[in-house]
Amino acid sequence: MDLKITTLGGKDAGKVKLSEEIFGLDPREDILQRVVRWQLAKKQQGTHKAKGRAEIARTGAKMYKQKGTGRARHHSARAPQFRGGGKAHGPVVRSHEHELPKKVRALGLKHALSAKAKSASLIIVDELKLTEAKTKALAASLETLGLTNALVIGGAELDQNFKLAATNIPNIDVLPIQGINVYDILRRGTLVLSKAAVEALEERFK
Repeated sequence: MDLKITTLGGKDAGKVKLSEEIFGLDPREDILQRVVRWQLAKKQQGTHKAKGRAEIARTGAKMYKQKGTGRARHHSARAPQFRGGGKAHGPVVRSHEHELPKKVRALGLKHALSAKAKSASLIIVDELKLTEAKTKALAASLETLGLTNALVIGGAELDQNFKLAATNIPNIDVLPIQGINVYDILRRGTLVLSKAAVEALEERFK
């Protein structure tokens, strides 16, 4: 698969041949869903907590005598059915992480990249570098490329000027190649890869 390379200024900078094994797959929604679910579960804090009946600061004495009142039999006022009582089967602090095979995770990334390539939402830029960390100048360049909602992936080392300039632009995320992931690729409309990022991906999946 051949894709043209552009500069930040929108000029033509040649072509690059993309691997069909990485960018030419037929995207499978089930695999993408599994990887996104795994990622979000890993990020979830799991600090939700409700007090059970054993944790309520309330007397455990029997509410009233067993017989002769005409009312139902009850023991502690800490029981879940009473106002101020403990929560039955409430949430507890726990980890939401679950296992996902490494091969499925790698396949998910390939399918996410292929989905962007198939929908013509993939742009290859020769290099992500700026002489000055000026947000206005970068915003103008991105506007030239038609980027309003994008994930930008650079090489192993990001240019600090580019990174700083992109910080204040809404709906534009910038990550080094080590941080590329399925969730961030899918949540943005366009994927922008530098030449260094493409080379690193092809080396990774070789």
